[in-house]
Amino acid sequence: MKKLTSIWMMALLLISVWAVPLESYASTGDQGINEKLGLPIVVYGEALSEAQKSEVADLLKVDQHEQVDEFSVNGRDLNAYIGGNPNSNMYSSVKILHKDSGEGLSIEIVTPDNITQVTKEMYTNALLTAGVENAEVLVASSVKVSGHSALTGIYKAYDAKGVKLDESRMKVASDELDIATDIAEEQGIDKDKVSELLTEIKKAIAEQDPATKEEVEQIVQEQLQTLNIELSEEDRQRLTDLFDQMRNLNINFDQVKNQLDDLTGSIQDIINDDGFWNNLRNAVQSFFQSLKSFISSLFN
Repeated sequence: MKKLTSIWMMALLLISVWAVPLESYASTGDQGINEKLGLPIVVYGEALSEAQKSEVADLLKVDQHEQVDEFSVNGRDLNAYIGGNPNSNMYSSVKILHKDSGEGLSIEIVTPDNITQVTKEMYTNALLTAGVENAEVLVASSVKVSGHSALTGIYKAYDAKGVKLDESRMKVASDELDIATDIAEEQGIDKDKVSELLTEIKKAIAEQDPATKEEVEQIVQEQLQTLNIELSEEDRQRLTDLFDQMRNLNINFDQVKNQLDDLTGSIQDIINDDGFWNNLRNAVQSFFQSLKSFISSLFN
């Protein structure tokens, strides 16, 4: 009986040793206060009940930080930042961790089942349009929502910390998100495909630097053909108008392109990296072989 107990204790110990590095890798943990980058920022939707707010705080792992700056966002903010309905109920909540210059923008939707229309790629595109960069952004909601209001929470977070984003860029970013979700919903096009379309149009604008609306329209049409996407004349015009507005704003499309390349490239690199998957498979096999050999040795 003692031998059997020892076997199980040692097996659990080995599993714990194996699991700890994985957990450490998956979670940022409590890293204390970063005096250079400032405190993490959490913005809660004002319509959340206290119970829902507590649930969202858990989802965003607020307690892993020693201190955070907390704010709430409501319909009046929605109206102020992007001209939305001031009577709207706001549920989407966000946590923002500032990163060093050059580290780029990363988005994680913590509750994907409750953010029904907006994908992380759509958020990334819209936030880059608005001028948000070098940050890790987590989005969560305890109830099912479209996800549009999360942008307002992010804008308010920056505003509250004294970082003024360009109002015109914020408005165009909101329009971009509306058009992206409308096309996906109304045309029945996969949301990831729509995100890819927006990304490729921005990359083409960075490369070609169109000087006229007609040239923007040509880029939109070329990317639709390349991705084999068919849209109504109305939606093609909406895309052309949107990107023509972007062309006239103070947007560094080369910088946007680099961040979009980093976003799509890093994911694709892992998917295509046979060495990564081989190393992972070998590590798992090695662990269980070691466990098997250890248990066998206890009976010999």
